[in-house]
Amino acid sequence: MATIKQLASFAALNVNGGNRISYTYDEIDADTGDMISQNNKGNFYVVDADLQKNIEDIRTYIQEHKLTE
Repeated sequence: MATIKQLASFAALNVNGGNRISYTYDEIDADTGDMISQNNKGNFYVVDADLQKNIEDIRTYIQEHKLTE
C-alpha cells in the first residue's frame, strides 16, 4: 500500500541557542484517500546552514513587521 505523508503543521523552536523543528503530519492511503493515521509527530535539530538562514530570516521578518508598532 502506497501512502502519502501530508505536513499538517510545524514550528521552529529556539532550544539552548540552537534551532529545533517540530512538526506534525497525517498519513493518507495514496490509492483511496483514506486517512491511515493523523497527528503524527517528529522533530529534528537544524544543522543545515541554508535552513538555519531561512529560519533567521522568518524571525527577522516577524520582529520587523509584526512586533513593531
